[in-house]
Amino acid sequence: MVVEEDTLLLIRRLALRNAVEHDGKAMVDKVTAKVIAVRPDLRSSVKVLIPTISAVVDEVNRLSIEEQRSSLEAIEPKERADGEHAERREQYATTLPQLPDAVMGSVVTRFPPEPNGYPHIGHAKAAIIDEEYARMYKGRFILRFDDTNPVKERREYYDAIMDGLRWLNVKPDLIKNTSDDIELLYRYAERLIEVDGAYVCTCKPDTIKRNRASSIECACRSLSRDEHMERWHKMFSEYRANQAILRFKGDMRSSNTVMRDPTLFRIIEHEHPLKGYRYRVWPTYDFAASIEDSIDGVTHALRSKEYELRNELYYAILDRLGLRKPIVLEFSRLEFEGMPVSKRMITPLIEKGLVNGWDDPRLPTLAALRRRGIKPEAIREFVLSLGFTKADTKPPFELLEAINRKMIDADATRLFMVRLDDCARVKVNRLDGVYADGTTVKIRNHPTNDALGSRIIKVRDEFYLPLSDVINAIGKEIRLIDLYNIMIERLEPSEGGYARAYAIFTGYEVKDVKKVQWVSVDDAVQITVLVPTHLYVDGAYNPKSLEIIHAYAESYAGRIGVGSIVQFVRFGFCRVDADGIFIMSHK
Repeated sequence: MVVEEDTLLLIRRLALRNAVEHDGKAMVDKVTAKVIAVRPDLRSSVKVLIPTISAVVDEVNRLSIEEQRSSLEAIEPKERADGEHAERREQYATTLPQLPDAVMGSVVTRFPPEPNGYPHIGHAKAAIIDEEYARMYKGRFILRFDDTNPVKERREYYDAIMDGLRWLNVKPDLIKNTSDDIELLYRYAERLIEVDGAYVCTCKPDTIKRNRASSIECACRSLSRDEHMERWHKMFSEYRANQAILRFKGDMRSSNTVMRDPTLFRIIEHEHPLKGYRYRVWPTYDFAASIEDSIDGVTHALRSKEYELRNELYYAILDRLGLRKPIVLEFSRLEFEGMPVSKRMITPLIEKGLVNGWDDPRLPTLAALRRRGIKPEAIREFVLSLGFTKADTKPPFELLEAINRKMIDADATRLFMVRLDDCARVKVNRLDGVYADGTTVKIRNHPTNDALGSRIIKVRDEFYLPLSDVINAIGKEIRLIDLYNIMIERLEPSEGGYARAYAIFTGYEVKDVKKVQWVSVDDAVQITVLVPTHLYVDGAYNPKSLEIIHAYAESYAGRIGVGSIVQFVRFGFCRVDADGIFIMSHK
């Protein structure tokens, strides 16, 4: 087949775009799917096109990322990119309200995760909303690691956050660490002492806690600025942990307890994952976030509603220092019923072995959702469908499942599977032709998507069928899907219940009878399917939250690559997790 010039140009453009979006490596299957999506008329000839697509992808992958970008820009002029921005703004106009005082081209947002665990669905919501607003206004989006508590932070968590954002296709314009600005934050702390906005307190932690609760000022507060500056310097050398903290000079009688002289810096003698033991005096989030947002040029600081009472402190710090103030906006937290997002709840589960790590499919972490077979595009659509609101909400996980199902349905291979705990071995008699001696049948992998091809199954006269279907079909005719019709004659009991059944062949004609999935005994492999359910029920850990199902499946199931999504007929969508291991995504 001679590929027309415009088709070849389309393939090259889509291959370049796929490469640029995936760190320089285009993928044949992704490019093929895009070609069909853009040119549905090419679906019937896609098999003939694949060698051309493969050749173009190979050529593109040999280019450097800079060459890929420049080549893509030559094919896709700037006007097209501007059109995409406009289309994106229009698409989400109904779910994301306009930002107050936003100026096109000048909006700067930031996502400041602490690297103290793996990112979860709540982080996804924050990152996606921040990025979407930056793109809507053609502004900048900053990823800033809030890494100022070395006790809780690990290098592993920085990498996990980056990996999660790459998977979500969230692309920051700038990546930085708060710990890189620690010296600058020290200078702002000293300025705050100089303007009588902060003081060093050497009271015991219990005394500080009691005084704050009772609105009592401690004696440290009345010392001179010089004395506080001297104490500040001692925090770097003489004082030990819990012997001194830098506190904001707020209002100890404020009804907002956040303003009762909160901690701004404390001594933490612990190795930092990036800085080692270079620093021992670390800022709290309240201090670091306000300063960093101001100096980074953030125009709109978007954060979850749990920080709402801390806004007064955020602005008070900037006022005392005479720094520019961003606009702070809050949105509701995102979590699912029965799936905790709090690291305070997840970490003990991991430590006790109640879940198998941060990617356990019962968790709402991005690693777990990815392993479960949830597409990143589904998460983005789900987040944006919820809009930008402060109203508390716990959307059902089924809503995300519905969005994901819509996205994977057309590309998921359909396969047959029979559970071992609901299985009967059925022998079919009176078979005519080749079926009696054994043969092969060809079955389409998808009822409507021809691009998924077909598979060959060995069949003879014995099958694994769902026992529940067999019991209900004694004396009745049923159809083995995509094969032929049989009538169940009898069941023979075995230890533990019925396990053997006998049937007779009744013809090939498609009739209005019950259709049953089947696995040929000559073409069967054993698989394991993990089925995650609610991790918590009524606030308590659910020990039955992970069901393990053993089943027979077609041998084709053992040849599908890890990460692929299949749909087991009358069971659900599953992702291949390892050889012979599947994780159920959803119905």
